[in-house]
Amino acid sequence: MSMFDLTGKVAIVTGGNGGIGLGIAEGLAECGASVLLTGRNAKKGEAAARKIGAKAAFEVADVARQADCARLVQVAVAKFGRLDILVNNAGISIRKTPQDFTEADWHRVIDTNLSGTFFLCQAAYPEFRRVGGGKIINIASVNAILGAPHNVPYAASKGGVAAMTRGLATAWAGDNIQVNAILPGWVETEMTDSAKAHIPGLTEYVVARTPAGRWGKPRDLAGLAVFLAGPSSDWVTGTSMLCDGGYSIRA
Repeated sequence: MSMFDLTGKVAIVTGGNGGIGLGIAEGLAECGASVLLTGRNAKKGEAAARKIGAKAAFEVADVARQADCARLVQVAVAKFGRLDILVNNAGISIRKTPQDFTEADWHRVIDTNLSGTFFLCQAAYPEFRRVGGGKIINIASVNAILGAPHNVPYAASKGGVAAMTRGLATAWAGDNIQVNAILPGWVETEMTDSAKAHIPGLTEYVVARTPAGRWGKPRDLAGLAVFLAGPSSDWVTGTSMLCDGGYSIRA
């Protein structure tokens, strides 16, 4: 068996209807996994599932709602028979100076990015135990370790995701559940399109700072996700892996 063969495995990918989530979902499906995509935009999600093909389905859900997280696991098992892989990718960012964030702004970001990740991990845990193990891949951000002035709640949520990853990895290792995080750098997505509009010169700044000399593309995350989703990473847990073209190491 190939160390990267995901045949017979089933994954949930939140925020899988576009951007990084869709790039990862396509990679998992190409390696044999069946994939349940989730998001709040049904039209966009159904189009993403059709793009992947017969191995994919879409379900509308808001991960900030604990009941929706429980339902997603039930839907994945009903459609595909089991659950082996969870990719917590759904996230939002609101860009303001720190003093201008409202209470509602703060909770909207934290509830989706951090609480939603935790709720879905909780929901997946019983099914992982039933099938004998599982893989959780939490999508954090390079902003978990770097500072930026206009997305402090987002950075706080992603730093929390990295810390949560370590805690869950220690809690569930005995159940053969590996929990790891990916920290993407600047990737071309709808979210970063809004950042470009908000921050003059961002495109050129990122290219100049990144040793690889370009922005990332969603598919750049797929290979690392496949590694963390398959048997090749059975002794890898609690890590936060940078995937940023070298952006974070540049002085």
